Amino acid sequence: MIIDTHVHIWDLQRSAYNWLKQAPEVLHSNHALSDLEDERKATSVSGGVLVQADNTLEDTALMFEAAKSNSWIKGVVGWLPLTDPSATEKLLKHFMQEQIFFKGVRHLIHDEPDAAWLLQPAVIDSLKILAEYRIPYDFVGVKTEHIQTALKVAQRVPNLKMVFDHLNQPPITADLNGSEWASLMAEAAQHDQFYAKISGLGTVAGKEFFTVENIKPFVTFVLSIFGTNRCFLGGDWPVSLLAANYTTTWALYQQLIEAILPDEEERERVYSKNAVSFYNLNPSLTESGS
Repeated sequence: MIIDTHVHIWDLQRSAYNWLKQAPEVLHSNHALSDLEDERKATSVSGGVLVQADNTLEDTALMFEAAKSNSWIKGVVGWLPLTDPSATEKLLKHFMQEQIFFKGVRHLIHDEPDAAWLLQPAVIDSLKILAEYRIPYDFVGVKTEHIQTALKVAQRVPNLKMVFDHLNQPPITADLNGSEWASLMAEAAQHDQFYAKISGLGTVAGKEFFTVENIKPFVTFVLSIFGTNRCFLGGDWPVSLLAANYTTTWALYQQLIEAILPDEEERERVYSKNAVSFYNLNPSLTESGS
């Protein structure tokens, strides 16, 4: 079984989703879990985590609603106003009443003009609150400067678990060896609080380059530095449609993981167990495949 740790939904009538205004037409429309269901059933994905797509409470509310009406969704990575620590803590306590669903926090830092947005004193205070409540943070960076920021966050908030969404945009169409990305990710991997989400690589690579052969060196590298205890998978639907449909995406990821990891126990950790641990999901996900 597989847990898809990166599923998006959006409703353009519920939130602004400003980043979508310049997006291709396939994305610039509403996307609900019902649109995905037939394809999901054709894959090995039996559990999912919804991840925020807008820096608004409306987007988070939409995800909670969807989680309650779709039994395969096991968690929500929502949004909090991190620039306001008081409001963050208040809302965090409120969200934690949704214990069965509220599993993490994310902010669209890659849309912020300042790559060091997370280093604002107020935001650091909010991240310390997340760490206190053992709520992990999804780090969606696209530049090497974002990894540098993550390393500084780790110094200031050493108890905060963080995961690099989409492996922080590896240079798939360039050279892995000697790249700044590889050097910084290797440095990050030395900190136990960092995890790596193998996701979104179709969008990173582009449709023509999204093949096992092209992405295998980068995923092999990440698994070697983070280990099979700190990596897990995400489909990134519907953004992933820019490169391939859901079934094709997951067929490629499975082919990739099985080629890199011949050991069944290691594959199981990457497919599901690490996600359960990082997001504090129901352990029965890996016990019964429910």
